[in-house]
Amino acid sequence: MNFLAHLHLAQLAESSLLGNLLADFVRGNPRNHYSPIVADGIMMHRRVDALTDSLPEVKLARQYFSDEYRRVSPITLDVLWDHFLARHWQRIEPAETLVAFINRAQRLIVPQLAQTPERFQNLNAYMWPERWLERYAELPFIANVLQGMANRRPRLYALAGSFTDIERNYHQFETLFWQFYPRMMAQAKSKSI
Repeated sequence: MNFLAHLHLAQLAESSLLGNLLADFVRGNPRNHYSPIVADGIMMHRRVDALTDSLPEVKLARQYFSDEYRRVSPITLDVLWDHFLARHWQRIEPAETLVAFINRAQRLIVPQLAQTPERFQNLNAYMWPERWLERYAELPFIANVLQGMANRRPRLYALAGSFTDIERNYHQFETLFWQFYPRMMAQAKSKSI
């Protein structure tokens, strides 16, 4: 899962949006540095990541990648799951538009940024004004995201090329998303993640 799915699942679980978004920027025990609510959100993010990686649908999705891109497929898939969530948001959350959800998340998170790592603050300086979470619905934007990640981290250069496997297997990935994401939503609502 990437940014949008972590925020969505956090909302369903009534967990800290800040903690769930911040988690990839925190090492070690978050309870030493953050409030209990934010630390609980960080821990939920970690559980979501572990659960997602162990799902049979996600393991199957990795097999749709060419040998040269399979190593980076977990990262590519995290971004792709956000694409499907953004693209199908109104079907998944008919009571609230994607824009309304994103705006509310931004209003809750941005005032708390001063207490977060500088790298996370830098991410937020681009993510909200450039409307990344909305633009995840656009497949060309996903290609740009993967290219940008590849440019910033040379050892992940294969991310840029992995987009060809997304295009080649798009419908299979979409089918797999619909098989597992509703279950994750139910687990979040029941607070069993």
